[in-house]
Amino acid sequence: MCGIVGAVAQRNVVPILVEGLHRLEYRGYDSAGLAVLADGALHQRRCVGKVAQLEASLKAEPASGKTGIAHTRWATHGAVTEANTHPHVSSGRLAVVHNGIIENHAPLRNDVRGQGYSIASETDSEVIAHLIHGALSKNASLLDAVRTVVGTLTGAYGLAVADAESPDRLVVARMGSPLVIGIGIGEHFAASDIAALLPVTQRFIFLEEGDVAEITRDAVRIIDANGQQVQREEHEIAVRAGAADRGSFRHYMAKEIFEQPQAVTNTLQGRVKQDAVLPESLGPRASELLPQVQGVHIVACGTSFHAGLVGKYWLENLTGLPVQVELASEYRYRKVVVPPGTLFVTLSQSGETADTLEALRLAKRSGYVASLTLCNTSHSSMVRESDLALMTQAGPEIGVASTKAFTTQLVAMLLFALMLGRHRGLDAQREAGIVKQLHSLAARIEDVLKMDEAIKRLAEQFAEKHHTLFLGRGPMWPIAMEGALKLKEISYIHAEAYAAGELKHGPLALIDEDMPVVVVAPKDGLLDKLKSNMEVVRARGGKLYVFADDGTGLHQEDGYTVFGMPACDDSIAPIVYTVPLQLLSYHVAVLKGTDVDQPRNLAKSVTVE
Repeated sequence: MCGIVGAVAQRNVVPILVEGLHRLEYRGYDSAGLAVLADGALHQRRCVGKVAQLEASLKAEPASGKTGIAHTRWATHGAVTEANTHPHVSSGRLAVVHNGIIENHAPLRNDVRGQGYSIASETDSEVIAHLIHGALSKNASLLDAVRTVVGTLTGAYGLAVADAESPDRLVVARMGSPLVIGIGIGEHFAASDIAALLPVTQRFIFLEEGDVAEITRDAVRIIDANGQQVQREEHEIAVRAGAADRGSFRHYMAKEIFEQPQAVTNTLQGRVKQDAVLPESLGPRASELLPQVQGVHIVACGTSFHAGLVGKYWLENLTGLPVQVELASEYRYRKVVVPPGTLFVTLSQSGETADTLEALRLAKRSGYVASLTLCNTSHSSMVRESDLALMTQAGPEIGVASTKAFTTQLVAMLLFALMLGRHRGLDAQREAGIVKQLHSLAARIEDVLKMDEAIKRLAEQFAEKHHTLFLGRGPMWPIAMEGALKLKEISYIHAEAYAAGELKHGPLALIDEDMPVVVVAPKDGLLDKLKSNMEVVRARGGKLYVFADDGTGLHQEDGYTVFGMPACDDSIAPIVYTVPLQLLSYHVAVLKGTDVDQPRNLAKSVTVE
């Protein structure tokens, strides 16, 4: 959730650190700080608020140095105060930035107090700085001191450590929180996300669990969890630094909504031919593993969980196999029954979502036939630790409220259902029909995007509301859930989603003229049932806003506001009907004046429980 940037160079690293923090702002944070080494001293700057405020502080009181670390914090332990902002410093000499949660910080706090250290913050992170300083006082090298201390930590951490008495090096470590090293010429870098370092390098080393690394201008030395010096593979990442710019759009979210036709096209590219999917897209082991699959467990969080719920409908329909979908935060803490031949599937934009990643690690010890991840980040932990991977091609997604990452997850899930269906006797003609629909998907989304101005006007009827109900049936129920999530995330309007058939089991009590009801109503086998549900709402004075195509026979009348959707096949309707709900939530949030891209209390990449 937080962001780390570090650099060791022959030039002033402050601009590199600040630019890196700007590029990590999408992750969500509430304070920012940095520490640089110069002239044998450590210079620290911290502030509550945005990186721009840190920049203002540096302008008022400049700092420079050739080695430094920086951080954006999202509060977990302690309030949002300058004292709780990273970096944390011990004895004016040693600075630490930390992502993650240290579960045994309370006894460690007592230990460092017993050693004579004063605790200045409420965080779980400050104790790490004092522990490392204490280890250094025993004449250990910085690398050895960090290795000693991380052996005492329980929980998750990504660490970067700078020592004023070793000004030519940084030491970094990871366990349960991502960390990457950037390779330069006569300079090296570290960060929690490659996005922070794209202006200075496209060459990266991804640290493994338990790695501790010493970084100097000329070398990187990595010690693994077993205490052995190791070489990690270097990767060249072909992502332009400008790929995450807003361009002409007011917000990243708007840009990313309008990028969806290209994103779904990219996700299909190389995975489908004219009338069939290419199972090789899952990697060389797919032909060995897929025939063994007798059931599927899907585990994810948030928006990705909704994609998994839609995937359940597709998978059971196309494969005839039982499918179970669970929240990763729940899956981890119960005894799960794993039937023989079950495939474990994770979905994640970042591939570092803490609960989902830990669920994957638990699953690898639980007797599943194999693991598959659907992910947008090729170098992530989930991709590296899964047997099979199907990459979405959404490109960088900066807005906290996921848009193109969700629609590309849906595309990938449908592709996977077709691939698995082929091993379960899926009719070739049926497969060809769905593939044909996938080829038309980008054009259908373009048609929806042309509704932007009409939806912008519709948003005016929601901006002053306090509650909204979303309804759908079948695979459109999870789409209604996603629409409700988007509205609550960025506009702070309370929104809930129900399967429309459940109205009489409670939600109908909420219906009145002040409760907008949004309905996703494609022409499918459940349409007549859905119409009956809508009539129940209208009879009680509810105001209905319905997204439906002409074939449904729904039209504008008293109590109904109907938005004409492009006609599309059932197979791709969940993807197409997602887009107007994204536009609606976006325009409502703009009218309410909220921080669309960085909504309060939320973070883009949830790398702690």
